[in-house]
Amino acid sequence: MCSVKQISLNPEQKRAVEATEGPVLILAGAGAGKTKTIAERIRHLVGKGVAPSEILAITFTNKAAKEMRERIEAGLQTDENLNRPVSMSERPFVSTFHSLGVHILREHAGRVGVKKHFSIFDKDDSKKLVKEALVSLGLDPKTHEPGAILGVISKLKGRGISHREWGAEGRLPAGRQGYFMDVVGQVWPIYEKALERENALDFDDLLLKTNNLLRDDGAVRDHYRRVWKYIHIDEYQDTNRVQYEISQALVGADKNICVVGDIDQNIYSWRGADIKNILAFEDDYPNSQTITLEKNYRSTKTILEAANAVIEKNKMRREKNLFTENPAGEKIGVVSTLDETTEALFIASRAKELIKNNVPPDEIAVLYRANFQSRVMEEAFLKLDVPYQILGTRFFERREVKDVISYLRAALNPDSLSDLKRVINTPARGIGKTSIVKIFSGLESELPLGMRTKVSSFRHLLERIAEAARKEKISETILFIIKESGLEEEWKEGGEDGSARLENAYELANYATRFDDLPGEDGVSAFLSETALQSDQDELKEEKKAVRLMTVHAAKGLEFDAVFVAGLEDGLFPHARASASRVTPEEAEEERRLFYVALTRARKKVYLTYAQTRSVFGRTQVNMPSEFISDIPEKLLEDDIAIEF
Repeated sequence: MCSVKQISLNPEQKRAVEATEGPVLILAGAGAGKTKTIAERIRHLVGKGVAPSEILAITFTNKAAKEMRERIEAGLQTDENLNRPVSMSERPFVSTFHSLGVHILREHAGRVGVKKHFSIFDKDDSKKLVKEALVSLGLDPKTHEPGAILGVISKLKGRGISHREWGAEGRLPAGRQGYFMDVVGQVWPIYEKALERENALDFDDLLLKTNNLLRDDGAVRDHYRRVWKYIHIDEYQDTNRVQYEISQALVGADKNICVVGDIDQNIYSWRGADIKNILAFEDDYPNSQTITLEKNYRSTKTILEAANAVIEKNKMRREKNLFTENPAGEKIGVVSTLDETTEALFIASRAKELIKNNVPPDEIAVLYRANFQSRVMEEAFLKLDVPYQILGTRFFERREVKDVISYLRAALNPDSLSDLKRVINTPARGIGKTSIVKIFSGLESELPLGMRTKVSSFRHLLERIAEAARKEKISETILFIIKESGLEEEWKEGGEDGSARLENAYELANYATRFDDLPGEDGVSAFLSETALQSDQDELKEEKKAVRLMTVHAAKGLEFDAVFVAGLEDGLFPHARASASRVTPEEAEEERRLFYVALTRARKKVYLTYAQTRSVFGRTQVNMPSEFISDIPEKLLEDDIAIEF
């Protein structure tokens, strides 16, 4: 039998490794060595005589699967205590849920109505099909956003609902009823027929069709239960309904399932992740063992004490208290600044100082709650010449930002056909492609009277924008465009995605205020020049070793020596949505879990910053510091941080 004693494991990790029979729940805190534990557990199983091919390990990202696969294989190849040689041709099956779905569906393609070599459509492919479906229905894709429609379809599939079931039962997501859902109901069957016609599955089908196959076909289900006798699932707190059901379907009579997760790091409910899946594990498997990994190998004692103090206020969790043998380390810096510009300059200057003191740039991260915060951060890092890389779409490359700027450019330069084409039907005005071709071909007079009236109305809007640009401050002109174009109304009705777009558009107006004091059209010219140059400079930073700028959501699973958490203001972080009347208790507590994730990304140093005033929606508002800051014991906080830059 294989011994685990020669591997460096703490007592709880060792328990988790050796608890191989029956259901096991491993509650693994941040930085507690969960990947190492799973890899050693699998090596231990093989040492006991389990064939590697009888072991399944599922995680959520290709990167995590690759890391786990490499650790497992390295351990099996170098272990001298295994009681038999291990051929790597019979290696454990380590994959993501989606890759597992592809594997099962390709093996049984005929049973789910596709050919073995089916195509897998990504989001862009799927959006094109949705757009085609809208056009076939006589609906304008500019009015009915394909991405929003696809998002609803994705969420429904994640809940295990097919288009036939949804159409028959009329199940509607909370808060998304009425005309928009009628459009979804019309588009979805056409979208599915298009996928079928092209012998294709979208990402959600890889899970939904796998789940349906395992649920409905006992022979297939029993086959995989015989193939994989030991099931491991990482990040179990992030499973949605379909992933949860797939997991249950694969578990055989011996109930040899080991799930690993952290309730305190459940931050993806907006993607369909259901915290109840991990909370209910012991009810689903009454004879299960629960092992808690609390020893942290990443952060200082100070950071962990702060994280524990913050997260203990949540009620929907299991008791867990992270500890470490690492040094106490530096206290947590809390910095109050006058406004968001000062905040960004402080962060950039302190990052520059850290780099000067030999902290690698890519070991520094700036985390924020909302994407719109990136704009002022980017500007500060550029101004102080600090190398940075933003994860996600750069601010001035975002579609909604480009739309507003295109309105301004089209109003001031009617010969700019690219800007005219971009905004003439954004939002939809009923001006279709054929009409646009005639307009651009100089045949506008041939259009029907009703269409000529629509085009005339659009041209009048551009004239009003041009007049505002000549007379008003540039920031007021941007707000005028957002409102009078109809974009504001469209985004307000566009759910979370629309709200984010509106926030970014208002942030553009806030950015424009710096040019308000310039005379006449000088402010407009300076604004347009600066926005164009910003994008060019962004590109120059892409390949450098640089400070990482990202949302807290994007930082999940990463770690850095130094972490700045920006915008810790009531209404921003925690976000105002957390206190809305329709929010569930799980969603309300998710903001605190998100802050916990932000804190535990740091190894050595954390800075928490907030602005006393912040321009939001074009207006300056006075802020209260986030309640999360006051949750941290004062003894852990650094006093009197000088703001210099």
